[in-house]
Amino acid sequence: MDAITLLTQDHKTVESLFKQYEALGDRALKQKQKVVQKIIRELAIHAAIEEMVFYPGVREAAAEAGSKSSDAADDLVLEALEEHHIVKWTLAELEKMTPEDERYDAKMQVLMESVRRHVQEEEEDLFPKAQRLLKKSINELGERMEKAKKMAPTRPHPRAPDEPPGNYITGSMVAMADKGKDLVRDLASKVRSSRVGKAVSELDS
Repeated sequence: MDAITLLTQDHKTVESLFKQYEALGDRALKQKQKVVQKIIRELAIHAAIEEMVFYPGVREAAAEAGSKSSDAADDLVLEALEEHHIVKWTLAELEKMTPEDERYDAKMQVLMESVRRHVQEEEEDLFPKAQRLLKKSINELGERMEKAKKMAPTRPHPRAPDEPPGNYITGSMVAMADKGKDLVRDLASKVRSSRVGKAVSELDS
């Protein structure tokens, strides 16, 4: 899969999760939190592979091309990095909140608006420029990003470096910590579910 196709599919996955969240409205608080956890994970991984592989690839190709169009692509990457920075701070705040918090829905609304605007700018402006600059290497970048997904952080780290080589060094370390936290959270969720199921069956009997 080429880089643009992979990233566009990620965008569609996140948009689908946004719509799930919006459809829940003021009900089903537990479901809302589960959807938000998925959104945090998807966006954290997506941002990581863009920052580790795609954006550096575009900037390198732009530097080699040395045209006005390539300068514009480089500027768009820098803008995208700043947008990622803001989104990651919002995700980090959401991660510590629950749907019962007064500003949970408001923060999610701001997040969705920011991400949707970012996606639109990438798909309408950056991606076409990147397609022209990268040419044949676009498939290689896609393969590298697919591999990077398996080792990418699953949680936001707004204080971590977002450009190579810093993000390579910290990325692998925080990814291991993230996976450990994810495992603990998933196990705790299964324990709670089994306890609830046992309690219900005891009541029924």
